[in-house]
Amino acid sequence: MGGEEEMIDQASSVRRERLRALRAAKELLSNSDSDLPSDAPKHHNKNTTNGGEEPEETDDDKFPNMKFRNYLPHDKQLQEGKLAPVALPKFEDPVVVTPLEPQKTEDPFLSIAPKKPNWDLKRDVQKRLDKLEKRTQKALYELALEQQRQREASEGEDGMVEN
Repeated sequence: MGGEEEMIDQASSVRRERLRALRAAKELLSNSDSDLPSDAPKHHNKNTTNGGEEPEETDDDKFPNMKFRNYLPHDKQLQEGKLAPVALPKFEDPVVVTPLEPQKTEDPFLSIAPKKPNWDLKRDVQKRLDKLEKRTQKALYELALEQQRQREASEGEDGMVEN
């Protein structure tokens, strides 16, 4: 049980420190943004007391400093708190800057269907066609050799007859 209490104490101390840092940052921002004259007293921490007494309240402590971004009040005193509209940076869309040429889009159903109706027949018979092609080439070679032998034989007979 002691370990849990230590973890809780540690978490609470970390949170307490974080809250103190946030309050300090808030005070710094409010001090730099406030429209108070420099000789007016500013209370940095309203929780502290001066010698057991409560801190003096000024007119600025009674009313919060109001800032209007989107509203224009009717009261002249409140119109001083009107802020200038925020200027947004110019947005450049990188996609729009470089327009691409439209690409041809193929119909997906055309890629599913075969280009020719007999593609499966060619695939199944291709092995046999390769064998036949080899045999055909071999037969043509043998025929060419046989014709060449016959020419040589006919030339040889004609040359012998003439002598």
